[in-house]
Amino acid sequence: MKEIFLFILLFIPLILKAVKKYDFYQGKDYFVQKTIDTKNVEKGIIRAKVDGRFQDFKLVELPEEFLNWNFQRRLSMIEKIKKKEAPDWAGPHNGMVATYGAQREDSRFKINVAVKGMGFLPKKEKIKEVLNLLKTTINDSFEKKVRILESLYKNGKEIFDLTKQVSLELYTDKNFYTQTFLNQMVNPACAIVFLDIPSYKIKCLAQLLHPNNPYLSDYEQDVCEYANLIHDYFHGESSRKSIAVIYYIIEVFDNTPAKGKGKKIR
Repeated sequence: MKEIFLFILLFIPLILKAVKKYDFYQGKDYFVQKTIDTKNVEKGIIRAKVDGRFQDFKLVELPEEFLNWNFQRRLSMIEKIKKKEAPDWAGPHNGMVATYGAQREDSRFKINVAVKGMGFLPKKEKIKEVLNLLKTTINDSFEKKVRILESLYKNGKEIFDLTKQVSLELYTDKNFYTQTFLNQMVNPACAIVFLDIPSYKIKCLAQLLHPNNPYLSDYEQDVCEYANLIHDYFHGESSRKSIAVIYYIIEVFDNTPAKGKGKKIR
């Protein structure tokens, strides 16, 4: 009996601590990411806790060759959709996101990779205009919505912020964390590879924005609304608003076989 009592005293607190180690919601209906600091992002600098210490990183714009590939592939997929053909799985929409940082209770490893739907984010000065366009046309015909999307990509370099990509964290909630979410909350550094020819890799810092977070700036609220709205625009309205993820571009590589070989291009 004495041995059992000692076990309880010694080990139960450790078990409880392990369970609570990654309780990001802390009883609320939102979380606050504490490993990234965007207060100097307008100056092109972002601060993040990577490999256990805060560091400053300089944002870069996606290079011309990446943009030309990305927009042209998106426009070619729209042409397939117009013809009632199935879109390609390869290309700029499906990014393979590699992360590391935290060991989930069901795995011995901290490393992870997952395919995420990726897209462009309107510039800060353009986002409300684009939001209004999407909101006023969301119930229009499929054909009209396809034309609107086409016009956005044809004018992409003027409309979108070329230092960012955006995605949704669809499956995380207060009761379940995906490995991607867990890793990015602990260590925002990640890499995204796009399966295509040419193939590109971008190394980024991920900022996670919960739509219920009362501390979001006006712009961050717009980002949450945009990321959810552009998803629902074609997939149909979701039952809940999902976490938005801004991927700040830090480095760009050409991973094309033979030509690029993983060479850094930005």
